Amino acid sequence: MASDAELAAMRQAITLSSFGLGTTSPNPPVGCVILDRNGVTVGTGYHRRKGEAHAEVNALKAAGAAAQGGTAVVTLEPCNHTGVTPACRQELINAGITRVVISIIDPTSRGDGGAAVLAAHGIDVETNVLPNETLTVLGPWLTATRRHRPHLTWAYALTNKDSHQANEQLTADLRSRTDLVLSDKTLEEGVPGGHAPEHFTLPDDLDGELRPWLSACYTTGSRTILAVGAHHSGALHDNFDCVDEIVVAVEKASPTGGLAAATADLTPAGFELADISPGSTGVRVRLRRPRSSQARAGIAEPGMH
Repeated sequence: MASDAELAAMRQAITLSSFGLGTTSPNPPVGCVILDRNGVTVGTGYHRRKGEAHAEVNALKAAGAAAQGGTAVVTLEPCNHTGVTPACRQELINAGITRVVISIIDPTSRGDGGAAVLAAHGIDVETNVLPNETLTVLGPWLTATRRHRPHLTWAYALTNKDSHQANEQLTADLRSRTDLVLSDKTLEEGVPGGHAPEHFTLPDDLDGELRPWLSACYTTGSRTILAVGAHHSGALHDNFDCVDEIVVAVEKASPTGGLAAATADLTPAGFELADISPGSTGVRVRLRRPRSSQARAGIAEPGMH
């Protein structure tokens, strides 16, 4: 069982992993915390983008010699292969880590997996620690990886005023956590220049069928896409199963039933309320597919994978 210190470290690692949203693809956003022999945090790190150091390496570098005999707490199973960067499981072994606490097993892991190799080297491995909390950051990447199609969020405004201004605000608020933003007919990176250009390219504009376009986006490195504007309803109508999340900006109205009439069909079939955030001029409603129907790849039974 993970200790209280390890649970706290995992939540810190999940938060750290979110700093990589919008720039790590096609790699996953991962966070790592190193605890010393006494359970004190001595190093933290996250993965910024493909081609650069992974979360474990950044955390080990920050910890230095204090990592010897310590614990690595990481949101995704350490990788088991040498690619653009060294295998993270070997970096943990070389640093003298004696315990590794993992939230979610990597569905793309090669061979026996990093967790199995760590255990084979005598390292104590704990898996399935706070996986549902880790999915708040890693869930879209896992969904995209399972089906080879990006996680798609559709955001639009229910307003009687300037919808263009409302869409621009939605784009500004949501773009930093996504790889691509599709607004009107403009396609751009969520974080301009945020991805490694040798591993990520912009796909062609959407001018045909949605499903093959999404597959092309996946091939060029995208794992998350944000489509902004109610005008996308036409393109999405016949492929609504491709939409994973909906964000609706709802304008405040008088308490006479006008709002209820305007939003009677706010939640389409197959979605549930995930969050409602009140603001000064209205509310932001977030809808998602039920968690049970989303990809849960890599969530193992408690204990060793």
